[in-house]
Amino acid sequence: MRQTANGEVAGIWVEGNDNIAAYKRSIIVYGKSEKPQTIQSYWGCYDPLCYPLFFPNGESGWHSKIPRHGFSINDIINDDEDIGDDLEGRLLQQFVVDIYIKLETSRLDFYRKNQSKIRADLYQGVVDCVNAGEVRPTMIGQCVVLPASFIGGPRDMRRRFLDAMTLVQDDGKPDIFLTMTCNPNWPEIKNELLPWQTAQDRSELVSRVFRAKLEDLKKQLLNKHVLGVVGSYVYVIEFQKRGLPHAHFLLIMMPPYKLTNADHYDKIVCAEIPDPIRYPKMHELVISHMIHGPCGSLNSYCPCMNNEQKKSRFRYPRQFNETTLQGKDSYPVYRRRDNGIEVDILGNKMDNRWVVPYNPKLLMMFNCHMNVEVCSSITSVKYVFKYIYKGHDKQVINIDPDGQPVVINEIKRYQDARYVSPPEAIWRIFRFPLSQIYPCVMALQVHLPNQQLVRFSEDDTLPSVVEKERDNRSLLTAFFLKNKEDIRAREYKYRDFPKKFTWDPMSHR
Repeated sequence: MRQTANGEVAGIWVEGNDNIAAYKRSIIVYGKSEKPQTIQSYWGCYDPLCYPLFFPNGESGWHSKIPRHGFSINDIINDDEDIGDDLEGRLLQQFVVDIYIKLETSRLDFYRKNQSKIRADLYQGVVDCVNAGEVRPTMIGQCVVLPASFIGGPRDMRRRFLDAMTLVQDDGKPDIFLTMTCNPNWPEIKNELLPWQTAQDRSELVSRVFRAKLEDLKKQLLNKHVLGVVGSYVYVIEFQKRGLPHAHFLLIMMPPYKLTNADHYDKIVCAEIPDPIRYPKMHELVISHMIHGPCGSLNSYCPCMNNEQKKSRFRYPRQFNETTLQGKDSYPVYRRRDNGIEVDILGNKMDNRWVVPYNPKLLMMFNCHMNVEVCSSITSVKYVFKYIYKGHDKQVINIDPDGQPVVINEIKRYQDARYVSPPEAIWRIFRFPLSQIYPCVMALQVHLPNQQLVRFSEDDTLPSVVEKERDNRSLLTAFFLKNKEDIRAREYKYRDFPKKFTWDPMSHR
């Protein structure tokens, strides 16, 4: 654990690092006997000993065999008036991060201990091993796999990225990139805080309110069509260091609502400070949420600054423009008129050049940072998709030594030095969704003859794996077989096949 400069307690996950195995969490209790008792972190009595203020009566805390509804963080939070003010905030943050890391560790341990159940290799590779005289599945490869079924892992992120790119093939490029960031001053949060509390002290409250706001945003975008009728979309929840939870949306509009020119851009996106006389409320919201910086020559210590180039990574301040234009780098140059409207931010005069693009209607609805950008060219699509699926924050990198046999351990690489903040820990404990895509995407296998993906257990012998007929039939080979047997199937391409036919994963038919 560590406490950051702004008072937030966060965790740097290091349990997967073999070099520090001696520092694994445990408590040593000395009783009446001469032999001390070591209490492991996954035992039910660990939490009452580590966090006695949260378990004053010695109730059992989290353990690996706890019933589904046998432990509630809300039970602890509801009794927090008995805990000191500043201590309560930091201690609660440490507690939820600790609980989440134990939950995630137990899931990773399952995959680590059950590699034989998730082992996979190419069919041809299995045949080659049989021909070479090897009949033990455990001897094929030296890789510890973290499968795509583990939510948030690198394989899961890559799969979601490819699924999102598939939408572009059917529905075209995204039209709108929208980012919504939690506002700790929302009335729904502030009204529930005790006199000595801040939003940072109540990570569970922040996460619940943000989830409710997110669902409302989805309703406004997808059901009420405030930006137009959405045909396809993806969104991802992200948690940055020292930051609040935020959601990235990519919206692909239906053909009548596609954004194709500057007039369309101006109907959706604004990048100017509203007139304080005509629009006082909107003016206040833009000043509160949509002014970038100050950075650059006004503040060289701003987090967005590139230390080498001495410039903002987000290219602020932008230039004045009388009209919206199509930029050379495939991004629009929004209208930012030099109309004399200025505001004072930290003693600096800020004008339209510092405004983050927004949609006025959504900003008025949600009272938070609501960045809305137009994806004006296909060249920006891959970058945007990769950005929202880039994965978790890390503190260090690991370079495998040369000249030594390396066992690729995907679980360790995922786990080592991962940064876990209290909002993310709470979000994952509550099992709130991290991403969503619509419409659903099905991954189709493409392979050469006898090189389809097969799965087998440690108890299987490789000859039996080879002989199983179902392993010889994949999605691709079933497609060819269906075309051979059914004339109607020949009307559809392989990529369109799942829209008309159903694949049974159990019978492989």
